[in-house]
Amino acid sequence: MDQLEAFLGQIGGIVWGPFLLIPLLLGTGLYLTIKLGGIQFVRLWPALRLGLIKRSDDTDDGDISQFQALTTAMAATVGTGNIVGVATAISTGGPGALFWMWVTALLGMASKYSEAFLGVRFRTTDSAGEKNGGPQYYLERGIPGGLGKFLAISFAIFAVCACFGIGNLTQGNSIASNLDSSFAIPTWITGLILSGLTLVVLIGGIKSIGRVTSALVPAMILFYVLGALYILLANISAVPAALGQVFSEAFTGSAAIGGFFGSTIMIAVQYGVARGIFSNESGMGSAAIAAASAQTTHPVRQGLVSMTQTFIDTIIVVTCTGLVIITTGVWHEIDPATGERISAAIMTGQAFSHGLPGQWGHWIVTVGLTLFAYSTILGWAYYGERNVERLGGRGGVMPFRVLFSLVVFIGCTVKLGVVWNFSDVMNGLMAIPNLIGLLLLSGLIARETRFYLQHDPKLEANAAEIEAFMQGQSSWEEWKRGEERQA
Repeated sequence: MDQLEAFLGQIGGIVWGPFLLIPLLLGTGLYLTIKLGGIQFVRLWPALRLGLIKRSDDTDDGDISQFQALTTAMAATVGTGNIVGVATAISTGGPGALFWMWVTALLGMASKYSEAFLGVRFRTTDSAGEKNGGPQYYLERGIPGGLGKFLAISFAIFAVCACFGIGNLTQGNSIASNLDSSFAIPTWITGLILSGLTLVVLIGGIKSIGRVTSALVPAMILFYVLGALYILLANISAVPAALGQVFSEAFTGSAAIGGFFGSTIMIAVQYGVARGIFSNESGMGSAAIAAASAQTTHPVRQGLVSMTQTFIDTIIVVTCTGLVIITTGVWHEIDPATGERISAAIMTGQAFSHGLPGQWGHWIVTVGLTLFAYSTILGWAYYGERNVERLGGRGGVMPFRVLFSLVVFIGCTVKLGVVWNFSDVMNGLMAIPNLIGLLLLSGLIARETRFYLQHDPKLEANAAEIEAFMQGQSSWEEWKRGEERQA
């Protein structure tokens, strides 16, 4: 197992290295940002208003509301990456890594918009009457010939593998180990409860998942962010210096401080980008699967709603975590028992404990991580089943739900060092075919986005108005035909 872990670590280093995913992710995000006219900046407020305030379009064509599709995608992304992932990035790459997480998010918002747009644009209706979409469909339907099919099947295989890593074993393990260390709850008890709860929710399908995530996700984010804001306000004098470190060390690296052995600029970039994508999943294509289930009157509208997920996840939640870690100074704190820096696994909890009175910090991180990780399990379960259906048909969905729920128990009760490296590799391999597809389909994305926003720049048009100005557009008729039920 040690050899396998080392091997996967080497593969992960190549996949997430300076010559493959980092330039591909940042380059694709930058290219789409330019191609779409900075859509993440000029359309952010209308998108937030539609997704968080209005919450739904006036149509029943879809499985869940736009808000539920957003919270399902956020459930999958707001997880351990927002707590442990941020600490890992700063612990290894220094405060400058937070800057590169921001860059990944801001550029990634264009990628997130594009993949969610395509997820709805090329979605279909399966034999059970449910919407199916995501890279496993739009890569094949949008890119002609064998290349599109190869990319689609590759994505589906990597996504099924990834859902058991990033979306199951690692999340269950984080929940169980935290509850065991915090409240002495045996891991097998946590495993039984989590496995049972997961199965109950999954049996109800996307509508059940949507109901749970729409209630759970806003509450858990608010709970966690309020705790972080209290600490930042209490340490407000340290915030300017912390921000100064973030910006300066993004381009200079960190000097050796208190056992921190030095960080080059490349390490800051590598860990910032890798942990950024682990947190918000922009460019991976996963959020497009949730977007495809939304009740929406046009693909552009759901694409913009889905884009806000990255903003909330990284620009808000990750920033809160990162600044708490930096302002409290725990990122270079030494553990007196070992003489080494405290591990990233407990760094965020330590920072919150320093910043809040009594046991409040400890409780917020433990409860926050538990809720974040459980919501990730639900979101990724849906991603996994949609790709299982793509590979093996509708008959594989229920067996997958049962197997996925049972694997949660395994994640809670065994050590999983090798699985973290496996998850990093699968995340990267998922992103590669999707990013290639986004580049190849960028012309279609830009053309259809530009036409729609010329007629509805503030996202205020109703279904009848959209129908009127879209009439005669081949893309509109193609979208309508594409949603016909599959045999």
